[in-house]
Amino acid sequence: MKQDTLKHVPVMLAEAVDALAVKQDGTYLDGTFGRGGHAREVLRRLGPEGRLLLMDRDPLAIAAARAEFGNDPRVAVCHGSFAALGDWVETEKGVDGVLLDLGVSSPQLDDPQRGFSFQADAPLDMRMDTTQGESAAEFLARADETRIADVLFQYGEERMSRRIARQIVERRATEPVRTTAELADLVARAIGRREPGKHPATRTFQALRIAVNGELDALEQGLEGARRRLKPGGRLAVISFHSLEDRIVKQYIRTHSQQAPARRGLPPPVDAPLSLRAVGSARFPSDAEVEANPRARSAVLRVAEKLG
Repeated sequence: MKQDTLKHVPVMLAEAVDALAVKQDGTYLDGTFGRGGHAREVLRRLGPEGRLLLMDRDPLAIAAARAEFGNDPRVAVCHGSFAALGDWVETEKGVDGVLLDLGVSSPQLDDPQRGFSFQADAPLDMRMDTTQGESAAEFLARADETRIADVLFQYGEERMSRRIARQIVERRATEPVRTTAELADLVARAIGRREPGKHPATRTFQALRIAVNGELDALEQGLEGARRRLKPGGRLAVISFHSLEDRIVKQYIRTHSQQAPARRGLPPPVDAPLSLRAVGSARFPSDAEVEANPRARSAVLRVAEKLG
């Protein structure tokens, strides 16, 4: 599919960029460029002295970033995971804001050849960075039954994980699962349809995508990198799309913005220096946005500010 046919509607665009409190001469990092919806709005609010740093794991996203912003002296582009944002030389002097829009982007989801969706039959890939790592098909071909079941249960919260894993291992004894349709059909036969309006393979596909891309580990590393690189008063804005991501973000902000509670019968905890301040509570897309873009329905935006 041609790259220019792949559209991406940024979720909670105004809310996320407003949360960064963009200063005209500030430095801001978008760790999940996608197709530039949020980045474009940040750049619009920057002045001539501002700086915009763009990262993405997806080489197609990076190609799009360089094509659109490569000639703007205010912009720097890096092909890589936001897990390593703290190691990028461009962040060494500190940043005034970090934006992370988690999960899979619409161009990735809508391109059948990427293997993220069961809406069309395609190679079972699911890698966000197609230049490295193993595909979902390769993972299913080598992992033992227990490992597959654990991934489906932990990352997809799939109650029938053991049954699905057993079916995958039994099938691969004669023929491995290579395509999205093969996996979707296998899961449907293994567990049947349980949730109205939801394909039975939805949780399995989510789990494999998270595992193949190491998404939760990357999130934890990215949050820590952002906290280290943010300047005092700098903002962290994270949009998550499922409870596993949001739980990590919520807990991270809480850990660095609140003292540990005292527990009965134990010595009082030693107060540690706090480095973040939660900015408001969780925010959600408006009804109008969800109606216009159903993929926004599960989005949660959390914001924190770096303390001095």
